[in-house]
Amino acid sequence: MRSGVLEWQETCFVADMRQAVFLERDGILNLCDTVNGEQVTPLRCERFRINPAARKALLDLKTAGFVLIVTTNQPSVSKGILPRRELERMHTLLSRQLPIDDIFVCPHADRTHPSCKPQPGMFLEAGFKWGIDLDQSFVISDKEADAKAGQIAGCTSVMVRSPWVGSEYHDFVADDLPGAVQKILQLLETNYTGTEMRV
Repeated sequence: MRSGVLEWQETCFVADMRQAVFLERDGILNLCDTVNGEQVTPLRCERFRINPAARKALLDLKTAGFVLIVTTNQPSVSKGILPRRELERMHTLLSRQLPIDDIFVCPHADRTHPSCKPQPGMFLEAGFKWGIDLDQSFVISDKEADAKAGQIAGCTSVMVRSPWVGSEYHDFVADDLPGAVQKILQLLETNYTGTEMRV
């Protein structure tokens, strides 16, 4: 069901609004180690490894006209484990190497915080800032929390297959980031509106 959180869009001219792809950072744009079945977020810039497949995939999305927004939960910041300076160094590197437009960070450890995925706060904030039509936008992630946040915000999710995608919230699943991007481009060609039955 489409959420009432998008009422603000009624005051905008839809023709002037933009489509976006919201990208999870860890496991999608940068490579992460897995320990005991859990993804390990890098805490130092020296361990921050950008996904070699990301640049071309994102360039394809940019060519199609999408605004590219990174959203990332980084609770290690509020826990004092990840210094903000290190986080900023990672994101400077990310912005230099990949064609992204903006990065939104939730530093809170409380998953009920409005900006912490699976809450939709970062998606809504980006929508206001960039004039995004959330109903016509997409989420790429390997985690269920992003799919749920996207669903609440009104986006279509294309998940990269992983142990953390879940089964309840996502709309489509692809094998990897390039596959997820190709799925979005296919949907764009078919004038997919985000309201049809998912397949």
